[in-house]
Amino acid sequence: MTDSFADLPGGPRICYREDGPAGGVPLVLIAGLGLDLTSWPRPMIEGFTGRGFRVIRFDNRDAGCSDRIKAPNPGKLRQLLAKPLPGAYDLGDMAEDTVGLLDHLGVEKTHLVGMSMGGMIAQTVAARNPGRVLSLTSIFSTTGHRRVGQPAKSTLVRMARRPARTVEESVTGHLSLMGHLGSATFPLDKDVETAWATGLWERAGGRRARSGIARQIGAIQASGDRSAELGRITCPTVVVHGDTDRMVHHSGGRATAKAISGARYVEIPGMGHHIAPDLVDRLVELTSELALDPAGETR
Repeated sequence: MTDSFADLPGGPRICYREDGPAGGVPLVLIAGLGLDLTSWPRPMIEGFTGRGFRVIRFDNRDAGCSDRIKAPNPGKLRQLLAKPLPGAYDLGDMAEDTVGLLDHLGVEKTHLVGMSMGGMIAQTVAARNPGRVLSLTSIFSTTGHRRVGQPAKSTLVRMARRPARTVEESVTGHLSLMGHLGSATFPLDKDVETAWATGLWERAGGRRARSGIARQIGAIQASGDRSAELGRITCPTVVVHGDTDRMVHHSGGRATAKAISGARYVEIPGMGHHIAPDLVDRLVELTSELALDPAGETR
């Protein structure tokens, strides 16, 4: 696949890819913390394109091949205390990147699918730009309220470890974290995860691949509790979460669905914080049911 780039007015340069029919109804995939556009499983993309969607996926700012923001990283203590640096960008800025990409591509309206931090970005786009969003699928995400959706202490310990210095360390670290965040019910494919971690290191320039994670964490923290804003979302919405998620506790998904009027909440037993192979068809089906009317036509 070939990367394309959009130079957003007053914003970063965003890397993106498109799949499926050019005339299909747009469906945008927004990745999570530290992830790039290749983090979406290929079978999931093919599931959407097979249903006629024009799939658009992109690297968030500070990830993949998109621009790194020229700003200092918040230290570990600031991250633990949830005190972002003054002037840090927030989820609203990342939502504007998404809308800017839609403008660049001439897309007036789209379906949105976001996972984890990507779900937060998608929620923000839907709340602030209701006329641009046809439907919203929020996968293992949360509202920003500090009493819900918090990571397990065991996850925080793993995330605080020293950044990888080689591709081998990056792959080993990724497999270890995914082993912790995944589940026995929906096991990961180690070959696929190894290939992804290797590809991310090479695609994003080695150590640079993870250099923006702290700033993305700062963006989440700078945005605070977004529960009230989520009440402004009017598009059809499905919120999906697993009951064994150690990165974003499922209370975050329940709170998200409660905050959005009319949202459907689907809690999948045994699902962790990972789109495992055995979950792909279910997630494609849930999104497609939301996006298509009973006659099989897009809303």
